[in-house]
Amino acid sequence: MVSHEVEIKYGATSRGVCPSHSSSFPIRLGRRHHPPLLQSLPPLINIAEAERWMKANAYEPSTIKQTLKRLRFLTANCNTNEPEEVKQFVSAKQCGNSYKECLIESYAIYMRSINRQWSKPFYRRYDKKRKAPKEELIDFIISHARPVTKLRLLMEKDLGTRPIELYWLKVSDIDLSTGLVNITGAKHTVGREGKLKPKTLELLKAYITAKKLRIKDKLFIGKNANNFAENYRHLRNRLAKKFNRPELKQVQLYDFRRFKASKEYKLSRHNLLYVKQLLGHKDIKTTEKYISLFDEKNITWIPVVCTTQEEIEQAIKGDCEFVCQADGKTYFKKPA
Repeated sequence: MVSHEVEIKYGATSRGVCPSHSSSFPIRLGRRHHPPLLQSLPPLINIAEAERWMKANAYEPSTIKQTLKRLRFLTANCNTNEPEEVKQFVSAKQCGNSYKECLIESYAIYMRSINRQWSKPFYRRYDKKRKAPKEELIDFIISHARPVTKLRLLMEKDLGTRPIELYWLKVSDIDLSTGLVNITGAKHTVGREGKLKPKTLELLKAYITAKKLRIKDKLFIGKNANNFAENYRHLRNRLAKKFNRPELKQVQLYDFRRFKASKEYKLSRHNLLYVKQLLGHKDIKTTEKYISLFDEKNITWIPVVCTTQEEIEQAIKGDCEFVCQADGKTYFKKPA
């Protein structure tokens, strides 16, 4: 056996070790080769303690989950005991400023949990606005969904809720005679009201009856918003491949909320405050990001002529737009 001095340099993938640190260890070379044993490591983030601190300080479960995920990523890639090295790692990472901001915010929560001061960097996100999808694409996805998923997506379209808000709904939150819904606002926003369309309400009644739900039961049991989003992506991608419609892949679950905002903005004749209240936003600037102006020049309109009060009421329920009244008839229009 021959003993040699071997210098080992630790890269960014060594847990908790600074990339610049290097150590020398005597290793005996023979028929069996063993990796050097580290005698000491810089302290790593105690994930369990960070989780307990966040729960004690009333962080939302979804925030806790994402924060812990990012803390594990930082722990696996840099020395989290040295804030400057964390800042250097995040700065050098090839990603957008939005993700860098998320990593820094997660580390900042950890630093608050151990009551430690540091110089926090600031990453400014590049402002980017997503366009609301066409109703035809949304309706296509809904029409090919399974019954329960179809009900959820129809409720998303009618109410414009966040996915987590949909899973907070109880039977008692819905007036089954009128379709009015009391929505509990996520992200510490105020509660608000929404209304289901007749078709969605009928499907919901059938679902409640089939599931034998009681007045205090949640509508959707055993699933969470993350599973809902994952199932939606599988459905959307499968339909895009099956029908050779790649544009379907561009429709995110949150785009149902953007569609609701854009449509209500148009129907309310550009009443921004109304849409802000409808979505439950704290800041009207956030509402502006959700609104897309539909290009009416490229829309094909279908005329709807009503002669009775019942036909007028049906046209209004179908979100037809009023045009005029002439010769005892009421004229509406709706997109093709």
